[in-house]
Amino acid sequence: MENADLLVRINQNFSSFSKGQRLLANYIMENYDKAAFVTASRMGHTVGVSESTVVRFAYALGYDGYPELQRALQELIRNRLTAVQRIQLTSELDEDEILTNVLKSDIANLRATIDTADNATFNRVVDELFQAKKVYIVGMKSASPLAQFLGYYLGFVLDNVVTVNASFGDAYESMIRVGPEDLCVGISFPRYSSRTVEALSFAKSMGAKVVAITDGMFSPIAELADYVLLAHSDMASFADSLTAPLSLINAMIVAASMRRRDDVYDRLDQLENLWRRQKVYMAARGTGGGTERDR
Repeated sequence: MENADLLVRINQNFSSFSKGQRLLANYIMENYDKAAFVTASRMGHTVGVSESTVVRFAYALGYDGYPELQRALQELIRNRLTAVQRIQLTSELDEDEILTNVLKSDIANLRATIDTADNATFNRVVDELFQAKKVYIVGMKSASPLAQFLGYYLGFVLDNVVTVNASFGDAYESMIRVGPEDLCVGISFPRYSSRTVEALSFAKSMGAKVVAITDGMFSPIAELADYVLLAHSDMASFADSLTAPLSLINAMIVAASMRRRDDVYDRLDQLENLWRRQKVYMAARGTGGGTERDR
């Protein structure tokens, strides 16, 4: 079921709902932003119906249970909420359980990413990394650290990596020579950066192949891509959850390094000697070592 059809489906089926289900339907229609973040028990208490009525309501809408309905609601709103609205919604969380709830949310994102993983597409993307004349990595706003991470570690494997995470004007300058022999890897999650979309659109117009690392096939960068790698990033607060996207990116780095392990070993050995002489890293207390500097 498409998440965009959820509110329409509620309207279409309203006349067939029981009295309790109609109360739930009205509540969700008027407060779907809040309903997406409460338990079935709490929603039932708020509306004045039993928890079992809430569960049956989810079944009546065609979902396998309340958790699936809740995910549909979260997907529906995730592109509409501002940062202020996000933190207002999550302010209702029990402060004593914030750590546990956020960790559980990240675990759920990882599991969902595993369930939807496309190994064939993943392997083709790794192939493209080695076939490209130059690899551009584009990630802005909250995706900027992901782009930096991917670019930094791919730089140990490939000599042709360019990381683009500045303003669009600077992005144009970095990508001015992009062409048909190049690969552009775009990273974007809700709320999607329009600058990232524009940068990928430019790369596409210049004939480059495009890889999208994003949360769904309806993402604006997925529509531009030759290959799409999906990672779930359901939000637990105003800060985006990047756990699953980072894990996916880490897998790309590992896969690429395994293709050229001898070259990577030689390069890292040279760097280790340099880092040691320059005292770049600091050992744990009591084990000796130098002073850590910026990588």
